[in-house]
Amino acid sequence: QEFVTVLVRDPRIQKEDSWHSYIDYEIFIHTNSICFTRKTSCVRRRFREFVWLRQRLQSNAVLIQLPELPSKTPFFNMNNPHHVDHRRQGLQEFLEKILQDALLLSDSRLHLFLQTQLSPEDMEACVSGQTKYSVADAIHSFASLNRRFPIEDEERKKGKNDADSDSESSSSGLGPSDDSISCGCKASPGSEES
Repeated sequence: QEFVTVLVRDPRIQKEDSWHSYIDYEIFIHTNSICFTRKTSCVRRRFREFVWLRQRLQSNAVLIQLPELPSKTPFFNMNNPHHVDHRRQGLQEFLEKILQDALLLSDSRLHLFLQTQLSPEDMEACVSGQTKYSVADAIHSFASLNRRFPIEDEERKKGKNDADSDSESSSSGLGPSDDSISCGCKASPGSEES
């Protein structure tokens, strides 16, 4: 049975400059679906990137009625935990519904959005063939940059077949694969934080 688990979590306030801030959210994916290049991934995205994704998916799937994003309210307060959590829940429900549609799952922008940290402009360039790297290259490259234990992870894959490696990591001592990936993600936004 194929599954795709998506979690939108860990909202963080990021400063753009001395006057502007925004909130981004961690998107965690764990799946055994053949549609995905990576079986686990973790990226951070902000609300306006979700808006961009929805617009692009809608323009490519005109006959499908896409789920709505949480409304962009002028009264949204990023210091109000209730507002932030309400938006987080809405973003998670949006992705859960999107990931149930086979036609939408075939859109490369969705995979780049979920499994790389490319900007919307770079995702568009990649999808339209204007980059030296393919969609799969971008996803593999991002995954290798954000892996906590690259050597152990490669050795573990050699020792087990792929079907087993996504469930539990018993011989490596790293615990369940979800924890080792999510800990690595939370610790590695890299250039975004000082």
